[in-house]
Amino acid sequence: MTNPLGGLMSASTPLGASLPDPGGVPAIRVFPSEAPVRPERDFVLHWMVASRRTSANPTLERSLAWARALGKPLLVLEPLRVAYPHASDRFHRFVVEGMADQARAFAAAGITYHPWVERGEGDGSGLLESLAARACVVVTDDYPCFFIPRMQAAAEQRLDVLLERVDGNGLLPRAAADRAHGTAHSLRRFLQKELPPHLEERAALSPLDARPDLPPAQIPPEVLSRWPAVSREELADSAWIGELPIDHAVGPVELRGGQQAALAHMETFLAERFPRYADSRNHPEDPVTSGLSPWLHFGHLSSTELFERIVTLEDWNPGFLGSKTDGSRRGWWGMSEAAEGFLDQLITWRELGFNLCSLVEDYDQYCTLPEWARRTLDEHRADEREHCYSLEEFEEGRTHDPLWNAAQHQLREHGMIHNYLRMLWGKKVLHWSASPEEAYATLLHLNNKYALDGRDPNSYCAISWIFGRFDRAWGPERPIFGKIRYMSSENTARKVRVRGYIREHSG
Repeated sequence: MTNPLGGLMSASTPLGASLPDPGGVPAIRVFPSEAPVRPERDFVLHWMVASRRTSANPTLERSLAWARALGKPLLVLEPLRVAYPHASDRFHRFVVEGMADQARAFAAAGITYHPWVERGEGDGSGLLESLAARACVVVTDDYPCFFIPRMQAAAEQRLDVLLERVDGNGLLPRAAADRAHGTAHSLRRFLQKELPPHLEERAALSPLDARPDLPPAQIPPEVLSRWPAVSREELADSAWIGELPIDHAVGPVELRGGQQAALAHMETFLAERFPRYADSRNHPEDPVTSGLSPWLHFGHLSSTELFERIVTLEDWNPGFLGSKTDGSRRGWWGMSEAAEGFLDQLITWRELGFNLCSLVEDYDQYCTLPEWARRTLDEHRADEREHCYSLEEFEEGRTHDPLWNAAQHQLREHGMIHNYLRMLWGKKVLHWSASPEEAYATLLHLNNKYALDGRDPNSYCAISWIFGRFDRAWGPERPIFGKIRYMSSENTARKVRVRGYIREHSG
């Protein structure tokens, strides 16, 4: 059976005459290479690159299933390069703090874990191949954007052993989508009809409970000598990151990375802010949004875990699903208004981002915006701009608008912008740039460089929404924007309270 994303279903993996598929996760979530399993080798290798956690992790489930099927121990490799785009202290520390959590969890489970951080560009060359040469199978995270697909495609060409990518991104398997959906309403209607059976197969919350009773994997001495693991002391105190060849101007933020911090933040949100989510989520001075996107982006938290907690809080009856399939937001889940609103963000809009990056080539390029949006922006590209700022002025928050500057300062200093103000932030960059293409490039740069949840399907989704993707033509037609949805700081200040926000983030 052919997978819509281009690979073969797991059932067609070349396992050899006597090796059954190990299971662990639904076949639709598995994307195998054409190389064979090597059952005579030493261990199963889990290459952790996106789902950086030990709970609700389908990739880990699949790795453990292979270990049980082959009777071989599991070795987990979590590497971190220095040469990825926008590498900085901010992102490195967040990942390394997650490594500390992984180290404790895998040690308690008796599973060999090898956290490795590159100290100089190119130092990691050969690490994966050296471990894969001893591996029966290599299992890694499927992730549809940034540099990860290119990195994995290159690795697949170099390895002589089966490499499986496992989709643990969302509640809907990426391969289950029928097409690239152009609006949230369209995808929501599809989800209302097609999501229920996939919810029944969602990830196990504690995959390590099913670990095989095997001795820990042994890392070859030559690998340990050339690529030593990050020590426990370094995981506990990440000051050494300041010595790496990365961008030190983008410093760490107060938020701590890792699975434990993510779960604690989730519980605080659900206990203190979630009940007010429906009424106050758009108010910057009463921040009740979850703030969980950084941990979702780095894979320290799963949408499955969030969904499970909300289901428990709401005492939900799954039999309600399927009663509403018209694409509307209200009344889909049969839950409270707060839960319905939050799940629309967690599922509809989050899945829309993964749908975009999975099925739209060049998803991050201006040229892939809807034709109507590019046409109306082109018709107004010569319109006079009262204000026009350079990338440096935008980056430093030096515009005439105190509200916009506050949003940019929040991004620079805290790694995120309040959800509602992020829309205004993007719209004004379009308003104050010499061309729509320049505005698009500016927003990608600022978001990818500073946002903890940047370089993510949801970021590309949100930025392209500024320019009309997933939206419709609006009237009246305006200078510069044409028929693109318009926002202004003045209207925003009339809708939500912002004076305190401006004072807090004045820079």
